[in-house]
Amino acid sequence: MKYLIIIIILLVVAFGYLYNLFKRRKNEVNEAFATMDVYLKKRWDLIPNVIETVKGYASYESSTLKEIIAQRSSYNSLNQEEKLATNTDVNNQLTRLFALVESYPEIKANSHFLELQKSVSQIEDEIANSRKYYNAVVRVYNNLVETFPANIVAKILGYKTMSMFAASAQEKENVEVSFNEK
Repeated sequence: MKYLIIIIILLVVAFGYLYNLFKRRKNEVNEAFATMDVYLKKRWDLIPNVIETVKGYASYESSTLKEIIAQRSSYNSLNQEEKLATNTDVNNQLTRLFALVESYPEIKANSHFLELQKSVSQIEDEIANSRKYYNAVVRVYNNLVETFPANIVAKILGYKTMSMFAASAQEKENVEVSFNEK
């Protein structure tokens, strides 16, 4: 009977330890995402300025500009997974937009645009670093969820693996730029 009580106490302590560990890891994932989200918001705040600068020179690209504006306005109401997906779309559109700018010497010579482009580039570097941190924290959390004996507690408590931030197949492709001037 004495050994049974000791085993039960050890199981309760182990369960409590794993419960707290899951909470800490989940909070780390949330904190890492929030950090990345701050940089994404900084980029969103720069986008209207970039768009206004480019608009005057490349009016026939208004569909790209309108799409970015629409995504920006809905960003805050999205959940974590939707924000990651929207971020991928915006990355593709910004890449395309900056590639298009290459054919407009007037924009490239505009000091305001150059400063905006530099700011976006700096924020992209910060986003890349925060993505690395986010993925590292998610990896640690997912390892905890998937490895024995913590996976048993994870199932009991309803913890599931989380998605890492990964580049889409579209992001890995070369950017194609076509000029269909009207």
